[in-house]
Amino acid sequence: MTAWLGRLIAMALILGLAACAPSKFKTYSGPPVTQIVVNKGARQMLLLSGNTVLKAYRIGLGNEPIGHKQFEGDGKTPEGLYYIDRRNPDSRYHLSIGVSYPNVQDSALAASLGRSAGSDIFIHGQGPEGQTLSRLRSDWTAGCIAVTDEEVEDIYSMVRDGTPILITP
Repeated sequence: MTAWLGRLIAMALILGLAACAPSKFKTYSGPPVTQIVVNKGARQMLLLSGNTVLKAYRIGLGNEPIGHKQFEGDGKTPEGLYYIDRRNPDSRYHLSIGVSYPNVQDSALAASLGRSAGSDIFIHGQGPEGQTLSRLRSDWTAGCIAVTDEEVEDIYSMVRDGTPILITP
């Protein structure tokens, strides 16, 4: 009976310590983010509320950062007006927020080249893979927008689905 009780106490302690671990899901109660602006050339992403910059981030881009994404596998980050359309709390890149790429024009361009436009463009953290790759080069994604894990936690809490994201050269 004492061995069983000892295991029960040990398990309770482990579960108690796990509950004290910091969560990657933060809360935000400030002004609403009304638009995201990404300037690829400056490697900067701004979260705006109206005309006020709430946050600014240094970013990493696709591994071929110059130019608009034309088709799946080209390593480019898209350019244009999109929307935040989904979120992945279980991303291999810590957390991720989906960008509504491709739009109708993107799909038509890729089709004219006999290719698929691709999908799964996200704002995401680094996760284990990105921490290694970002040390080697700043633009390491397959076309996504990368920030640190801590920064994506803030972004994930601040940005709502439907928020417009303007990505400029």
